[in-house]
Amino acid sequence: ALVALVAAQEPLLDVCMDAKHHKRRPGPEGQLYAQCSPWKDNACCTANTSAEAHRDQSYLYNFNWNHCGVMPPKCKRHFIQDMCLYECSPNLGPWIEQAESGWRRERIRDVPLCREDCEQWWEDCRDALTCKGNWHKGWNWATGRNRCPWGSMCRPFSQVFPRPKDLCERIWSGSFSYSPERRGSGRCIQLWFDPARGNPNAAVAKHFA
Repeated sequence: ALVALVAAQEPLLDVCMDAKHHKRRPGPEGQLYAQCSPWKDNACCTANTSAEAHRDQSYLYNFNWNHCGVMPPKCKRHFIQDMCLYECSPNLGPWIEQAESGWRRERIRDVPLCREDCEQWWEDCRDALTCKGNWHKGWNWATGRNRCPWGSMCRPFSQVFPRPKDLCERIWSGSFSYSPERRGSGRCIQLWFDPARGNPNAAVAKHFA
């Protein structure tokens, strides 16, 4: 029974998504850029992908953070960190599922994000502006980059997402769930961590696997 349990866990641990820019298997990447560097010891992203994750108009997805004016740096850093987690983390296996889109075969759903990470993201973005509550779909791509749909209004994040839970759970079609657990509990995934102390998300993935 123990052997069967270990075999069932292993496909969910230390894995990369089958998606647009991910490596097939995780491994060391010594030159990961800036906010993606905490994953350098074991990453699903390349150095080039990590650098592109920090650009305003990146070739990764042609996504424009500044669709309602310039996004404040304190807000944008959370989206960059979110991108680094998505592209680089080998610890999302328990939440990977099949995707219906043409540009990736797998996605993440309901990753339990630690409450502090979610709340700080919301706090730092509450005064930033956006015109949409779900950033995965529904944009105007006529120019090759995402623009607000015709007739939509730019509003503060705090109106579009009244609570931290709304931001984390809605903005990427349910990729995250708002966890009541705190950082260091071993029961939630951290966007932010000190790599000198190791990657805490490995133990979280093992718990949920």
